[in-house]
Amino acid sequence: MDHDSAPLELDDAFVQDPYSVYAKLSTEGSAHRVMMPPGVPLCGGLPVWLITGYEAVRSALADPRLSTDLNRIDGLFAQKEPDRTKRGGFSSVLASHMMHTDPPDHTRLRKLVSKAFTSRAIQALRPQIQKITDELVDALADHDTVDLLDAFAFPLPIRVICLLLGVPVEEQGNFKSWSKALVSGNSPDEAAAAATAVAEYLGELIERKRRMTTDDVLTALISAHDVDDRLTETELVSTAYLLFIAGFETTLNALGNGTLHLMRNLDQWEALREDRTLLPGAVEEFLRLESPLKHATFRCATESVSIGDVEIPAGDFVLLAIASANRDPQRFGDPHALDVLRPAAGHLAFGHGIHHCLGAPLARVEVQMAFGALLDAFPAMRLAVDPEDLRWRNSTIIRGLDSLPVRLNHR
Repeated sequence: MDHDSAPLELDDAFVQDPYSVYAKLSTEGSAHRVMMPPGVPLCGGLPVWLITGYEAVRSALADPRLSTDLNRIDGLFAQKEPDRTKRGGFSSVLASHMMHTDPPDHTRLRKLVSKAFTSRAIQALRPQIQKITDELVDALADHDTVDLLDAFAFPLPIRVICLLLGVPVEEQGNFKSWSKALVSGNSPDEAAAAATAVAEYLGELIERKRRMTTDDVLTALISAHDVDDRLTETELVSTAYLLFIAGFETTLNALGNGTLHLMRNLDQWEALREDRTLLPGAVEEFLRLESPLKHATFRCATESVSIGDVEIPAGDFVLLAIASANRDPQRFGDPHALDVLRPAAGHLAFGHGIHHCLGAPLARVEVQMAFGALLDAFPAMRLAVDPEDLRWRNSTIIRGLDSLPVRLNHR
């Protein structure tokens, strides 16, 4: 691409099929000038650098010169576009978490949460995750055709993350509606309102847990604030919010995207039916082929950075195309094909470097258990619509479907 020419707009055609755009751009280098879609909160219409290809994306994910610090990013937005609404309607109460910080704050915040996501902690959760999964599958059995996202892929991770946070069962219903508003991409105002509602609820829940402690991640974070003074009140609410959002988004999309590709490749579905030991590797392949996040969260260059033959100036914004990296033919053979036998290790679906997804072990367990349950209960499951009629969510970061209608008992 001629970097002096007009930036390529990441429009709806790109949202529906980013891979053809990645493939074209990748023939021209690793760094490309593109323009954010007009409707994106805060950064709509702004030019950014899109980084493609496995090696370039992997290196950039671990580059400390590419900052995720939202305070720094806000300052740059204010300089470049002073009339823009700060953070697109989202307050600092919800943005002061580890994904939007650099070391040393990032190191401190990540350490506080990491104990909840050790292999031992995740294994201890398996019986409860299995119970939730079985209950949801049993509820599906009463139907012939369902939207698998709405009936299964959404409620499963939401119930699990509510379990981790210690949200009472009778109060979990609101989280489904809030999460849908936050991730739909259809209304920035609705998303901002839902974010405010989540923040208010979490603040109230924190006060309740101060009066009556329980054994959960949120209570441990409260102790880190109240007893050890290791995080601020704002960081406490914001970290709980991050766990809520990150706790369901990856699992939701991995389940939906993986199911879509299995339904389009029924020989692979049958292979998993016949040999469940293939499931752990298959989950890695789902994550590689259709990464739940097609781009990593925004970065800004704190100093001039060379990527390929392009010099990205200090102060410019950078978007890292994880989905491009995971389908790079120089890293993965026949990269657009689903192959549950493929050794897909090394994919970047969970990121790389200090921001590698802390909840990756939990997501892997949830997705493996979910597919195991679906294969057991509905071995003849099939898509209920033409796959070409399915739509991908209008998001710059997320790669997930709007809906996924399936027939559970195909005859």
